[in-house]
Amino acid sequence: MTRLFARVRRAAAHARSSGHTHAVPTVRHLARHGLIGVVLLSLIAVEPALAQESVICQTDRIPTMISGFFQLTTTIGLIGLVVVWQGNSLSEIFTLSPDQREKIKRHKRTALKSTLTLVLLGPLYTVAGGTMGLPLATCIDLVPI
Repeated sequence: MTRLFARVRRAAAHARSSGHTHAVPTVRHLARHGLIGVVLLSLIAVEPALAQESVICQTDRIPTMISGFFQLTTTIGLIGLVVVWQGNSLSEIFTLSPDQREKIKRHKRTALKSTLTLVLLGPLYTVAGGTMGLPLATCIDLVPI
């Protein structure tokens, strides 16, 4: 991706130095057209997939396996938060520098935000997916508790 941007920049610089007046595509121009292409492709490709009945919901064990996996990863994430929080609190006791203490507090906040995202993502998908009519939201329980 970086090579593409570098090539576009070189082409633009060459066009400016040689006096060409035709428009040279910029990085922003290419990114915009790429984003539009991805959105159009996803609209075309997703609509037939939504019209089909979900194969996952028709099986017996797969929805419970997915729900169990989600509950397991959420539990591991919560345990990770506790470990990180306690470790940071312990290291905060032995830290003398205010700058280091601020970094530790920032790390604790980041861990808390990540865990909140992990815990809220499942119920949010269940509610939003049910509202939008997504087939997986009706047969898979992603509420962690």
